[in-house]
Amino acid sequence: MPIVVETTNAEPSDREDVPSGLRSFREPRDDLPSPTIDLSRLRSGGPPPDGIPAIDDPTFYAASSVDYMEPQSPVLALEIDGDARAYPLDVMVWHEIVNDTVGGVPVAVEYCPLCNSATVFDRRVAGRVLDFGVSGLLYNSSLVMYDRQTETLWSHFAGVPLYGLLGEEELVDYPVTIVGFEEWRTAHPDGLVLSRETGHDRNYGVNPYPGYDDVDSDPFLFEGDVDGRYTAMTRVVGVALDPTPSTPSVAFPLLELREAGIATATLGDVAIVALWVPGSASALDRASVSAGVDVGATGVFSATVADRRLTFQTVDGTISDVETGSTWNIFGEAIAGELAGTRLDQLVHIDTFWFAWTAFHPDTDVVSP
Repeated sequence: MPIVVETTNAEPSDREDVPSGLRSFREPRDDLPSPTIDLSRLRSGGPPPDGIPAIDDPTFYAASSVDYMEPQSPVLALEIDGDARAYPLDVMVWHEIVNDTVGGVPVAVEYCPLCNSATVFDRRVAGRVLDFGVSGLLYNSSLVMYDRQTETLWSHFAGVPLYGLLGEEELVDYPVTIVGFEEWRTAHPDGLVLSRETGHDRNYGVNPYPGYDDVDSDPFLFEGDVDGRYTAMTRVVGVALDPTPSTPSVAFPLLELREAGIATATLGDVAIVALWVPGSASALDRASVSAGVDVGATGVFSATVADRRLTFQTVDGTISDVETGSTWNIFGEAIAGELAGTRLDQLVHIDTFWFAWTAFHPDTDVVSP
């Protein structure tokens, strides 16, 4: 049996008696900040608010004791201040949000299956500790969440408010990677795995969106124009300096990245490297989350260590740097060689579909290896 590990979660702030963005977005109020988007673009995804229940009291297993997951089972990998946790997509696809505390930081861990994107945000905003729920609304076919303290609507994809009392705030984000379970556990044998003991009755392990990630299919309730450089559902790895549409951003097409294993770019004045390794199933391909086609895992990092620019290569699936010959894993850690124990600075990136990335970053550059 898996071993339960006790964890502590930050208490959210009290709910406030203030005008609700969630309840009034169809008829915006004068006593709330102006919306940051055209609210007519919000669409109901079907379920009502909290019809998809966020996990507010997560429980975790010791990674070494988990025996029910396949090596290729996709998980969201998050590490803050040495606290490494994996959030299996076979759970996340049913709940979309986990209100957790990792490394002492209250965070919202999120996965939107409709745009196939994972994000993590600090829940501390304007002197409050927020907890988030699923609003049931979509913006650009991506999850719109709301905080339960003020019922402000927020974009899961960009971490910015759309409408509500906190309309002038912004969430701080953390890097997160979708990776195969065994790849993660090998790197984090003492880590924690989100359990299926959620307090809800769901068919964990089953994908409720089979075939959704077909490259020639259409995104659900997306009404924008699709940038014609790729099909809407082409997988890309997106990186931006901040969430605003005008900021510099790049997209690495996944098919080309997986063929090369490595791609480089310069974003602003930061030299970055994108890495790819096999071993992670698509959560949206087959009826079983773990049985999907191998789409692999990506990581994006600064290519500079201690003012030294490194050049990376991959040979037979092994990532190394040319300068020292050190070997690196997908989490940006040197696991052998001169630089063993060194970590690259991980950058926030989003594995997502082309339509979603360009909806939020219409001027993005595309970088091919």
